[in-house]
Amino acid sequence: MTETEPPVLHLKDASLTLNGNTGPVQILRGISLDVRKGQTLGLIGPSGSGKSSLLMVMGGLELATGGQITALGQDLTAMDEDALARFRRAHMGVVFQSFHLIPTMTALENVATPLELAGRRDAFDLAQAELEAVGLGHRAGHFPAQLSGGEQQRVALARALAPRPSILLADEPTGNLDEANGAAVMDLLFGLRDRTGATLIMVTHAPELAARCDRVVRLRDGQLAAPQQATEAAE
Repeated sequence: MTETEPPVLHLKDASLTLNGNTGPVQILRGISLDVRKGQTLGLIGPSGSGKSSLLMVMGGLELATGGQITALGQDLTAMDEDALARFRRAHMGVVFQSFHLIPTMTALENVATPLELAGRRDAFDLAQAELEAVGLGHRAGHFPAQLSGGEQQRVALARALAPRPSILLADEPTGNLDEANGAAVMDLLFGLRDRTGATLIMVTHAPELAARCDRVVRLRDGQLAAPQQATEAAE
């Protein structure tokens, strides 16, 4: 993507204030940021700096209380919750640290459900193909409780990428995994991103994961510090 093309995500003075036990708490303060098509952006910073909140605001999972957020040319701050849900279903995939699989559904059903909601008649065939792509075709009939943590995160990746989203949001995708499984999921995540061409925005504490991003920005106290190269962030 050239610099003259519009960004996939555009934030202008975005802020988030939530009500706490002792009154309003400002979580994000005047965030302005552009994310380009196909870019891999890492969000880093100390705990409590607002990284996950920023990711949620970018995806419309948390409503910004100030400023403007535009995704794929659509103003997320002007949408109600139903419109945001439809937009996410059509254009975004989300991967959480804690997997968020539906325990009463098999791996195949977990991946097929968002495809069915999008009206795909071939939802189960596509879901099976995505499970094959993450090396879990043989585990399609297993429930989450029958899968390891690494396997559950692979199912979550397959579910997020099956609808071919333009934007993939990942919140500490390896945070609940041991080193070996974390490395395997990291390789898989970047490989799937390369295959689909999705724009990836990822919260991480792992220097080796940040180092693989095209661009890294650091948050502190709900504000963006100066953008850094990934290699600098990993030091």
